[in-house]
Amino acid sequence: MMIISLAPRGLFMAAISLAATLAPFCSAQAEMSAWAEAEGGRMRLVALAPDAGGRIRAGLQIEPKPGWITYWREPGNSGIPPQVTIAPASGVTLDAIGYPVPKHFFKGGIEDIAYDAPVTLPLSLTAAGKGGVEIDASAFIGICKDICVPFQANLSLKLGRAMQSHPEEEAILAAADATLPKPPSDDFKITAHAMSPDRKTLSLTLALPGDGKGAPDIIVTGPSGHAFTKQIGGKREGATFKTDIAIGKLPQNFDLRGKRWGVLVIDGARAMETTLAFD
Repeated sequence: MMIISLAPRGLFMAAISLAATLAPFCSAQAEMSAWAEAEGGRMRLVALAPDAGGRIRAGLQIEPKPGWITYWREPGNSGIPPQVTIAPASGVTLDAIGYPVPKHFFKGGIEDIAYDAPVTLPLSLTAAGKGGVEIDASAFIGICKDICVPFQANLSLKLGRAMQSHPEEEAILAAADATLPKPPSDDFKITAHAMSPDRKTLSLTLALPGDGKGAPDIIVTGPSGHAFTKQIGGKREGATFKTDIAIGKLPQNFDLRGKRWGVLVIDGARAMETTLAFD
């Protein structure tokens, strides 16, 4: 594996926005928007009516064409992370985006953290009022094969009453939730972590499920635009695994104190996500 250190995202996004594929405004009077189409795939918005507290379960459904990929939240050397923006006039706020377990892809000197199959990113939304809800959203993703295509679309839908049953939408969102990494558990967690004084290596000790062999896949996400995956000297003894993660170049004058970094660990068919505190 290699260290990923992305260029400042603002400059990158400003450059690619000029070439973005802008799909027409795709609306629907239901719980799914129309599909927005692009060269390498399509996407749409799926949602259920708000509950009594105004909370809305939703998802951005992305279907890359065969041979294409779309990106995780920290995408790799030069990928585009998913972005979802809700129009303020909708009276709906976006609280969180969930990311199903991704894959690692290597081609030459390029590493991508992405999805090569249909994926739904769970969205947690909140509606301000108690009346009808119309969601106007802008989604911006990247899809790549031999070339990378920025794909932007405006997606709109009108939500019905909560008492109505929508089995297709419920099945899509339930399946998306099932693909998310799990929180730490007694048999799958990070038991110790320490950054070296020179901030070049992060030492991790993990409890892993079962008596598997080999190193798990570990993705450490630091400051925005930085992910680190290169393991040094990993050793697995039963359910215990110890390794060092090589830390690439951090932002100038970066202060680690008080920061929270993310860690995704994939061990066989199981995946766990947690945070590391640096106090």
